[in-house]
Amino acid sequence: MATVKDFSFEEKLTSVLTLQKIDSKIDEIKTLKGELPMEVKDLEDEIEGLQTRINNIDSEISTIEAFIETKTNAKKEAQALIKKYEKQQDNVKNNREFEAINKEMEMQELEVRLNDKHIKDTTFELRDRTNARIKTEEKIKDIEETLKVKRKELEKISVETEKEEKVLAVRSAEAKEKVEARLLTAYDRIRGSYRNGLAVVPIIRDSCGGCFNVIPPQRQSEIRQHKKIIVCEHCGRILVDTDLNDKVVIK
Repeated sequence: MATVKDFSFEEKLTSVLTLQKIDSKIDEIKTLKGELPMEVKDLEDEIEGLQTRINNIDSEISTIEAFIETKTNAKKEAQALIKKYEKQQDNVKNNREFEAINKEMEMQELEVRLNDKHIKDTTFELRDRTNARIKTEEKIKDIEETLKVKRKELEKISVETEKEEKVLAVRSAEAKEKVEARLLTAYDRIRGSYRNGLAVVPIIRDSCGGCFNVIPPQRQSEIRQHKKIIVCEHCGRILVDTDLNDKVVIK
């Protein structure tokens, strides 16, 4: 049984062309899916980011509520002291004691007003954070609806193409085993260099089927002879003649 090293150049070209056509069909399926997988991932990431934002807002709200509770308790303590000092005023013995108690009352009244200000300002902040949380939740719901639709579209396409994709993946792996190692390395490198994934292209109307630059007649003749691997001098893709290209059909 012949090994890869024993293959003729025509057989080598046929094997790499077969691999290209299989991979191109896989690419067609990916194109059919379009940007859906990326869109789904982006939406999932956005929801995760918004959820993190909600967690941060919740933490801020807890801190604000604890601050309001502290200031409310401080206000109550000041009010209690005011009542205490009011009772003490009834039992003062001289003006000095009266003025001292009166001064303490004024300080506690100032403390009440200061705590009221803190509570008022922080309540506004609490309202803003609560509103921000509500808006973030609404945004998450909107994105989840969009994500639901995108996932459904992707799932439908995936179900329709899953079987074919698995078969082609197996055939691609099998085809790679029949391609000479150095040629496979070149194929992978060239294929990765172009968005359309074309590393092996036929001559179309005297031009490279990849970059569409004209191939000289003498060069075309050499390509038809299948005596060596010839690449396009403009784009570096592996060139095959029309007859060989038409002979390799992937069902």
